[in-house]
Amino acid sequence: MRRYALTAAILLPACVLAASSPANARIVCRNDYQLVSGNLISTPYCADNYVAAVARQYGMRVSDAAIRNNPNKKREVCRFIGHDIRVAEHCNNEVPRGRRGF
Repeated sequence: MRRYALTAAILLPACVLAASSPANARIVCRNDYQLVSGNLISTPYCADNYVAAVARQYGMRVSDAAIRNNPNKKREVCRFIGHDIRVAEHCNNEVPRGRRGF
């Protein structure tokens, strides 16, 4: 009987710690695609993060949150790096195109 009490005394705190730890629920992005259940899908969240990452490669000091939360900042970044083929799809509405610029 004493052996079971000792085992319970050791296992009970371990079970409580395991149950109380937060789940690892975070968004995983691979370039401009989000990993969902093993599949890559295009989401605006990951696309904006990718635009920010490419802008940082060009030397701009911009955060992912700034691109996601401030449309004017995204427009400014896209005008600077919108010619890059990696972000051209995500900067479609921000960069003027055509002969007359609109």
